[in-house]
Amino acid sequence: MIGSANLNIMIKAARKAGRALVKDFREVENLQVSVKGAGDFVTKADIGAEKIIKDDLMGARPTYGWLAEEGGEEEGQDPTRRWIVDPLDGTTNFLHGLPHWAVSIALEHKGEIVAGVVFDPAKDEMFFAEKGTGAWMNESRMRVSGRHRMIESIFATGLPFGGRADLPETLKDLGLLLPVCAGVRRWGAASLDLAYVASGRYDGFWERRLKPWDVAAGMLIVKEAGGLVEAIRPERNILQHGEIICSNEPIYSTFAKTIRG
Repeated sequence: MIGSANLNIMIKAARKAGRALVKDFREVENLQVSVKGAGDFVTKADIGAEKIIKDDLMGARPTYGWLAEEGGEEEGQDPTRRWIVDPLDGTTNFLHGLPHWAVSIALEHKGEIVAGVVFDPAKDEMFFAEKGTGAWMNESRMRVSGRHRMIESIFATGLPFGGRADLPETLKDLGLLLPVCAGVRRWGAASLDLAYVASGRYDGFWERRLKPWDVAAGMLIVKEAGGLVEAIRPERNILQHGEIICSNEPIYSTFAKTIRG
């Protein structure tokens, strides 16, 4: 396998959690009749997947810190390194029986992401990268798309739900972007949106109000695939402020200008 010992540990943990989640996913379809039943079950699946990953990663690197969606934050003996984990990105898709969700694992060193893994178990696609060594999907090297015309490009984003305050901003973005591009997709898993930009399936992605575990792995994978990645307000920090915009290089300035207004 390509990559460092740390990357191999991350890939192995993602696969193990993915196998457990695939079994759980088959069960979810049988629980669709009962809203509470399915919801409770998915929460357990999420927590179970996080435990698998934590046992593997912290077992191999007990001094590292930990930041994850379910289990919160733990300081490590080594203050310079921490794992950033989303055991199940795309929970709502999972709950509804939609096969578009992922395991996301990143390693941060001195405030910078140095390795990232996004695993889609339903499609058996493992996206991964280490700083300075390029991006991969399974056995193949990945590059962002080569499109240089906005009107031929498709973009991904998230749409605010459940009364979130950023709905007006998102509608404004869509009003500016939709007339000048080939389409916008909303598939409900930010880690996979980023992986799809890295693999050239999407040409760009933007979103606000994200958590560090949503984007930590994916943003490195996009960079290593040759993409440009910034916060929507470029002076901000992506992980701290939870906003991101990325695309291939040829369309980046036009795309960023459109979203930034």
